[in-house]
Amino acid sequence: MPVTLPPYALPAPVFRFRNLATLAGRAPIGGAREVALACFVAARLVNDCCDPLLALDEEARVARCVGAKGWLGTIAIPTPVRAPVAKLADASANGHPESMAPLVAALAKAADAFLDAAARSELDALATQLARWKR
Repeated sequence: MPVTLPPYALPAPVFRFRNLATLAGRAPIGGAREVALACFVAARLVNDCCDPLLALDEEARVARCVGAKGWLGTIAIPTPVRAPVAKLADASANGHPESMAPLVAALAKAADAFLDAAARSELDALATQLARWKR
């Protein structure tokens, strides 16, 4: 039976990449947590720069890219994951989904040993979404 919300109720918020965030919150301090956080930040950068509701301009995308790269440089990301995360952050500045899809897939592959199945599936879904993107 469907539940009817009262007229003053707010709709449930949509939270993308909840499994990556959950993994980052539950993982012990160190490699797995750092990788989950890096993947979460990269996924949010990519998702937000392609979101038509946000409609980020080039200046905003570049500013977010620079800020994210500065932050990513301060955490201890394992070497195999560092390059794909940096490439994805750089690519988010241009806002071209078709160029980011293979980079998301490469990040998912590089981070596979650190991610659980649910977090990995979010990156795979994002790569598929970007590959199908039509401007």
